[in-house]
Amino acid sequence: MESLGVTAAPAARASMAGGDAWARTSVVAVTHDSSHVIGPCLASVARATAIVVVDNASRDGCVAAVRANAPAAELIANPVGLGYGNGANQGLERVASEFALVINPDAVLRAGALDALIAAADAYPDAAMLGPAIYNPDGSLEISHDTGLFERARLDARRDGEPAPEGPLCAGFLSGAVFVLRMSAVRATGGYDPAIFLYYEDDDLCLRLRAAGYSLVLVPGAQAEHLGGGSIHAGWASHWEKFFHMAWSRLYVEAKHGRAGGGPAVALGNALGFAAKALGYALIGQATKAVRDAARASGSLAYLLGRPASRSTRRARPKSSAP
Repeated sequence: MESLGVTAAPAARASMAGGDAWARTSVVAVTHDSSHVIGPCLASVARATAIVVVDNASRDGCVAAVRANAPAAELIANPVGLGYGNGANQGLERVASEFALVINPDAVLRAGALDALIAAADAYPDAAMLGPAIYNPDGSLEISHDTGLFERARLDARRDGEPAPEGPLCAGFLSGAVFVLRMSAVRATGGYDPAIFLYYEDDDLCLRLRAAGYSLVLVPGAQAEHLGGGSIHAGWASHWEKFFHMAWSRLYVEAKHGRAGGGPAVALGNALGFAAKALGYALIGQATKAVRDAARASGSLAYLLGRPASRSTRRARPKSSAP
């Protein structure tokens, strides 16, 4: 990650660019059983030139909550969940403005944040993605920037208490909770990969944007709050779905970007290894861990056999990592 050494240049350039930041920005939000958090989220972005909410088969009254909180928003209600990336693509396809603010339903943009993000976008025209500093409800900083996916294993994962950077910096990865996208870059690189149902879709997007020559910029002067719990699901089905897709998507992204970690031998090893762990946990009565590793084994096997992540991505095919 590289500091940009920013002074007052972003604000000055924004003034030169002209125009209200909200008038230049549309909002895209993807919901799934998010009725308990969507109200504050939509209130924080109400000034946007357009708001598009894509709902992935919510069963908790989320569609009604969106209509009540943002009557003017365009609402796409999918009868079947298409996964996060596919839902976001549906919203991005409807964006006609220069920028899109992609925001999770459990995130809230703080006052002045969009102005700072668009100012930075004007200052750094090679930036395709710009993210704010993100804070937890207790006021602690949520680390929302990182190195690229394939470099993280070499770094210390313990980052508790790390302060926010003093100024904008180039990052290898920005959190998918809330960020601004330059739409010209989205159209050039294709948005989210439709083959990925859940997990690592944000890593893949960041990798492709960087490969295409764009930068990802963290803008600490912009702030957002991440409430958490945007989609609350309990039970074995949700537990299984999470770890199935984490296993499948990691193998897919590794292979797509030319990494050995996505090869058939690795996938087979993962399938066998996780299956053995699942059996071991089952024998000693640790059901939660047994289901977790059985799901990982199943996701690895599905990937090895060339099966799509879900029915909704059945026709999707891996896209080249080249821009």
